[in-house]
Amino acid sequence: MSFGSRARAAMAAYGPACVGIDPHASLLAEWGLPDDVEGLDRFATTCVEAFAGKVAFVKPQSAFFERFGARGVVVLERTIQDLRHTGSLVILDVKRGDIGSTAAAYADAYLDEDAPMAADAITVSPFLGFGSLQPFFDVAAKNDAGVFVLALTSNPEGPEVQHARNGDTTVAGAILAKLAELNAGQHLMGSFGAVVGATIGDAAEDLAINGPLLVPGFGAQGGTVDDIRRLFGSVIDNVIPSTSRGVLSAGPDVQALRDSVARVNAELVGS
Repeated sequence: MSFGSRARAAMAAYGPACVGIDPHASLLAEWGLPDDVEGLDRFATTCVEAFAGKVAFVKPQSAFFERFGARGVVVLERTIQDLRHTGSLVILDVKRGDIGSTAAAYADAYLDEDAPMAADAITVSPFLGFGSLQPFFDVAAKNDAGVFVLALTSNPEGPEVQHARNGDTTVAGAILAKLAELNAGQHLMGSFGAVVGATIGDAAEDLAINGPLLVPGFGAQGGTVDDIRRLFGSVIDNVIPSTSRGVLSAGPDVQALRDSVARVNAELVGS
């Protein structure tokens, strides 16, 4: 099954919520864990126990593992492997973007099913030119994986690039239009999605790309169900709202974490 088809099935089975696994220092401290590889390992193991086969999507943030060096990457690799094939889909948040053979190497590292760190989908940056992402799309299609392209991010620096205009089209609008072309004709939902923040205020772009919309900023960062309803309207069924601290603050108790994400899904489905 394509990533889009698997994503649609997972959303139907568990609800649309994506739990971000972001083991930054303050969260490790809240859980009573040391800010070292041992603390990272205990954090990640708890997240696997709490969420594997219980939520549709989990989104490890690679940077928070990489900051511990090679041993942290080992924890990330094991976390991805433990989460996959449980019914939960892993979206690895790496925001890679490069050109030529380097882009192809990144694609092989994260999207080739035989790679040690293969995920179900990854995030990528298009700001070296949308065409530079072709290796990611090619490897993803070959391996039934997904790609989420940054389009309308909620960080305050984003608009200077994403809202820039080329004639009648913004940079973000062009990215979304090209994703719609890649997903054209795909049944249920295409596998190439966009990252659109829950706190951007007003999308002002056509979000009907026939693909998944990964929406960070929901929950503790300020995005609400009302924001999602207003921003996404008729394409709300394709929305994957992502929350990290809003769920993880319930830890480290496994059942409390499961209850927290269940409440999030109930709120989202009720929207």
